[in-house]
Amino acid sequence: MQTTFSQFPETVSNAPVEPPDGSRFALRSPCVDDGAQIWRIARDSQVLDTNSSYAYLMWCRDFAATSMVVDIDGVVAGFVIGYQRPHAPDVLFVWQVAVDHAYRGRGLGVAMLDHLLNNCAGQGVSTLETTISPDNPASIAMFGSLARRRGATMADYSLFERADFPDHHEAERLYRITQPTTLEENR
Repeated sequence: MQTTFSQFPETVSNAPVEPPDGSRFALRSPCVDDGAQIWRIARDSQVLDTNSSYAYLMWCRDFAATSMVVDIDGVVAGFVIGYQRPHAPDVLFVWQVAVDHAYRGRGLGVAMLDHLLNNCAGQGVSTLETTISPDNPASIAMFGSLARRRGATMADYSLFERADFPDHHEAERLYRITQPTTLEENR
């Protein structure tokens, strides 16, 4: 039997949480109305490859079940967009994660990922994959923090070399986070 993320203690509540500054945030699936804010956050991140606004609208429409936003007092402050791999449905591939500059430093990225994994566990997800360029240590640290928080292992592999891209894109490494297959391995 394969272990899914839901078989370990949930670390993020479904209820809104009050951060120390008194604002309230909720973790939820995105809706089409969030697409423009998600596009703006991606564009303003200055790290992500920005997709067209159309792509983010479609993502909110078609992949809401495998994506997440953090809503702070009615404003989208961050997002995770992902999908279950068609030929490996136990794998959630995280395409992009970003938190608006004004809301960074609160652990919202890890909270969204953690909550999303809990939600996707019911769909049989036991592994998270993402790609990260070597020049993005903040993202590597965030996914490492998620793995430690969940008692999971994280490994990385070469996926795309710089020469694979037709433009001036950095190499991308594949990071894979897997839950232990038994409770004994989780200790």
